[in-house]
Amino acid sequence: MKYCRKCLTGDMDQIEYFRNLHDYIERLDDDIKADTDLYRSRLEQCRQCDRLNDAMCRACGCYVELRAVVLKNNCPYKYW
Repeated sequence: MKYCRKCLTGDMDQIEYFRNLHDYIERLDDDIKADTDLYRSRLEQCRQCDRLNDAMCRACGCYVELRAVVLKNNCPYKYW
């Protein structure tokens, strides 16, 4: 699979972009990833938050799935 390293999201096919995002999450080293239960719990808390918009946190600008999967990360509003 070929990965574009210089494209902006507006230049990319949306389906392919999100596929790449999820592939990136899957390839992260296990020692930096939150376990599955913690990851799901974090995402569920994000789903309940009014700052979630199109998979992004309006508080910090991140894609919540990327922030939530990294064990050391936290919510900017301390929800998790």
